[in-house]
Amino acid sequence: MTSSPLSSFKIIEFAGLGPTPFTAMMLADLGADILRIERPTIDNEPLVNNSLNYLNRGRPSVTLDLRSPEGVNLARELCNRADVLIEGFRPGTMERLGLGPKDVMEDNPGLIYARTTGWGQTGPLADKAGHDINYLSLTGALQLMGPPDRPPHPPLNIMGNFGGGAMFNVTGILAAIIERSRSGLGQVIDTAMLDGASVLLTQIFSWKDMGFWHPERGRNLLDGGAYFYRCYETKDNRYMAVGALEQEFHDELVQALGFKLSDFDDYMNRDLWPERHLLFAEAFITKTRDEWCEILKTHDACVTPVLSLDEAVAHPANIERKVHKTDHLLRAQPAPAPRLSRTPAIAGTPPSLAGEGGAHSLSDWGIDSALISGLTDKGILQAH
Repeated sequence: MTSSPLSSFKIIEFAGLGPTPFTAMMLADLGADILRIERPTIDNEPLVNNSLNYLNRGRPSVTLDLRSPEGVNLARELCNRADVLIEGFRPGTMERLGLGPKDVMEDNPGLIYARTTGWGQTGPLADKAGHDINYLSLTGALQLMGPPDRPPHPPLNIMGNFGGGAMFNVTGILAAIIERSRSGLGQVIDTAMLDGASVLLTQIFSWKDMGFWHPERGRNLLDGGAYFYRCYETKDNRYMAVGALEQEFHDELVQALGFKLSDFDDYMNRDLWPERHLLFAEAFITKTRDEWCEILKTHDACVTPVLSLDEAVAHPANIERKVHKTDHLLRAQPAPAPRLSRTPAIAGTPPSLAGEGGAHSLSDWGIDSALISGLTDKGILQAH
C-alpha cells in the first residue's frame, strides 16, 4: 500500500479547542503520527460525547499532568522526538509550563512550533480572550454579513476557527516542513485568526478599492444584494440557492422561471436589483423546493437546493464523490480533502477519548516502559 504524504512525521498536539484539533485532524488525515496530550479533568463526565468528536479522529491520546515536573519532563522528551508541535493556548502559557519555543527548540532545533491564537502572539489584544465573532468584527468581515436591516450575522465558526485559523496553520506547517528540508532548522509559526480571516478578505478589499463594493450590506454582488445571487424561499418553506453570476447562467434562469429575457437586460444595474428580487421571490414561492429541482434539472443555471446536513449526506452528488464517510451505525462525518492521486488522505481511527491508545503510541515513540508505568502509578500520566 502506498504510504500517506506525512507518514514519516511525528507531531505533538497539546489539546485545545477549534483550530488546534482541526489542524491536527487535517495532518492526521494526511498520515502524520500525532500524539495528543490532554490535561487531566476534574471528573470523568465530559461536557460532550467525545467519542463523536470527529475533530479528534485518527490519533491516540495521553492525559498528562503538566503541573508536575515529571509530566513536563515527559512532554519535553516527546518534543525532542517530534517534527512539529501544535498548541493553541494564550501567549505565555506554554512558556510558564517550561514548554515554550526557547525551552524545547534548544534541544530540538529542527522542531516546527505551530501556535494558533485569536489575536496573535503580539499586539495590544494578545492577552485578551475572544471568539470567532470578535476576531471577525475587527477584520471588517462581520460588518459585511447579514441582511441590511438587521445586525451583522456571524458565519458559524467557519471563517475564524477553521478558515482563518486552522487552514492557515496547516499551510504554515507544510511550508515550514519544506523549508526545513533545505535549512535543517525548525521555526515558530504565529497563526492568528485575526490575520487569517483578514487574508480571506483580499478580493473584497480589491473590489472596495475598485469602487465595485458598496459599503452597505445587501447592495453587493455576493452579499445577497444581487437578485441572481441569493437564496429564495419555496412553497414548502425550504430554499433554493441561486448563483447565476455570469450572463449565460442568468439568462438561462430567467427563462426557466418563465420570464421574458428582454425584461431582464442590464442585469448588473444595481438600481434594478430590488424590483427583480421581488419578481424572483414571487416565482420561487409558487413551487416546492423539489419541484424546482426537477424543473431546473435540465437548465445549467447555477441553482441548487439548500440542504440540511442529513440531506447533504444523502445527496447523489455527495454519495458519488464519497464526500462523507460513515461508521457501522451509519453516522456520517466529512471525509478527508483534498484528494491526492498516489498518496490519498485517509480518515483514520475513530475519535479517541482522553488517554485512549496512548500507551502503545508512547512505546512507538521510544518512551521507556518503566517510565510509563512509574508516571501512571503516580497519577501523572493516563495512557491505555
